[in-house]
Amino acid sequence: MSFPFRKITALVKKYRAGLLIAGCGAAFSVNILYHVFPDNAFKKVYQAWSKGEPADLSEKLEKTFQEVLTDLGVSSPKKYSAFAAFGFQPVGAGVPWMPSGARIGIPANFNSTLDDSTGITNRVILINGKEVDWDSSSGTVLKDALLFSPQAQKFAVAREVARLDSGGPVLHATVAPACLAGVCVYSVALKQIFGLYSGPALKRGAVNVFALALGAVSYLLTSDAVCHWMDYKSDRTAASVSQDYAKGGVEFYDKILSRNKTLRTLMGQKGGETYAPSGNLFPSSMFRMKHASYTSRREGVASLLKLDKA
Repeated sequence: MSFPFRKITALVKKYRAGLLIAGCGAAFSVNILYHVFPDNAFKKVYQAWSKGEPADLSEKLEKTFQEVLTDLGVSSPKKYSAFAAFGFQPVGAGVPWMPSGARIGIPANFNSTLDDSTGITNRVILINGKEVDWDSSSGTVLKDALLFSPQAQKFAVAREVARLDSGGPVLHATVAPACLAGVCVYSVALKQIFGLYSGPALKRGAVNVFALALGAVSYLLTSDAVCHWMDYKSDRTAASVSQDYAKGGVEFYDKILSRNKTLRTLMGQKGGETYAPSGNLFPSSMFRMKHASYTSRREGVASLLKLDKA
């Protein structure tokens, strides 16, 4: 039993640099693959369907999308394309400077306006197995939360474009390989500090386990920190386009918070587990909070609006 273990250990030591590079490359590839081929991985997941066929993006939303690209001054607008997505807020994936470009999914409720809500009220939405009654008090509040002004719609699309245009997916994909390299650095440094290279194998194994645990904690904290930074940065970029965009940003987050509060009530126990009384999402784990809270993002946009007015 000890001979194969020693042989494997010797091979790992001999090719440590090559294995580390290969491992980091694999970790980066796994995280970026979703964005390198957005049509195969992302679009198929979020594509909206109508009568068994992929839904087409309306001319109105295509025009809005092109206006956002122009307002943001995107260097390669042809690398971006939009499609009709399910859900209630825009989503995006892709790397603009890669051959496949970037895809932005825009939901159907963006076709509706404050004066015409037929794009929402003609849809059947089931919550806890029951159809939402749009004429009820909670249904009216939910309907209002799903109706956005043109400025709010543009802000919502712009923040996704800004996130992709700034290389957000690439930055996030580098976290895993960086932390994997960190595990190797932790392990080597601790063994050198405590002189364990000539010590018992059990102690070296314990150090390796500790380094792995430290690397895992580093990944969780760094990954969340990068996501929060990208959230705030994309908001700032979108809100900085003009005061109309900033006002739209405040409205957008106000309505998301209102929607979540209503869903918390309509969904019963599940809603109480998913949404906080403020309208923010509860973290999926006690160890992680993947995205910045909606209230803090709203406050960030509101502070930019105040600075512009000052």
